Amino acid sequence: MIVITAPTSNIGSHLLHLLLDENSTRTEELRVIARDPAKLPAAVRARVDVVTGSHGDAEVVDRACTGADAVFWLIPPNPRAPSLDAAFTEFTRPAAKAFTANGIGHVVGVSALGRGTPVAAHAGHVTASLAMDDLIAGTGVAYRALANPSFMDNLLRQVVSIRDNGVFTDIVDPDHKAPTTATCDIAAAAAGLLLDRSWTGFGEVPVLGPEDLSSNDLARIMSDVLGRPVRYERQSVDDFRAAATGYGSSDAFVTGLVDMMRAKDDGLDNDVERTPETASPTTFREWCEVALKPAVQR
Repeated sequence: MIVITAPTSNIGSHLLHLLLDENSTRTEELRVIARDPAKLPAAVRARVDVVTGSHGDAEVVDRACTGADAVFWLIPPNPRAPSLDAAFTEFTRPAAKAFTANGIGHVVGVSALGRGTPVAAHAGHVTASLAMDDLIAGTGVAYRALANPSFMDNLLRQVVSIRDNGVFTDIVDPDHKAPTTATCDIAAAAAGLLLDRSWTGFGEVPVLGPEDLSSNDLARIMSDVLGRPVRYERQSVDDFRAAATGYGSSDAFVTGLVDMMRAKDDGLDNDVERTPETASPTTFREWCEVALKPAVQR
């Protein structure tokens, strides 16, 4: 049995559909933990075991792990978290205990690039994510951390601005080239690991995408695909803080984002060599055609 957390998230929903497709001729049972099972399509609910609740809740995660062999672990974003430790490590602690108590053999988690880099200890959300990995690995379970750069899909949060103003914003250097990856490729990497559990110990699996691109490169490709000018506008840290705080995000959450993006400018995501094993297939242009363009035209 495979347990899937965050099954309605971008990555979790991709993964769930991949496993349902792959599992049509296999004997794996699938179980999901969902706060609101109604958000799952009826056809999916009919084929999986559903545990209702938060996977940060000790009773819920222990119940979900009973009789299971493997777990897909994904932390939900918590913009109101009082600290990054609370958002990552403390949220994961009940699950770490459940993994041990229930004899879980394998866990695949969504994490980040940057381990071993000079800025890893000062990278906000990434630093917290790496600490979460250490907590899970410390249980002795076989663990693979999917080490990701920034997600292409995060740009969907700015669809209105891209459509109406031809602008997307961030606080990173407009000319700094770095990897970026599509959530569908992260899900595919997770599916492969969950279905072939021949691996042992702790390791990271980078999912780098096929190329390094700057924010200006992203703007050029978006312009080509959408057939209209799109530009990148670098936001000041003060303006970013004010906007994020205005949406109700905690100071800890916002500071973690700022520290993470500064670390990315300082090479956090540039330390892993792209090889056939670390690259993932979806180009940014392909992602724009499949995901961004339909969203802008909707």
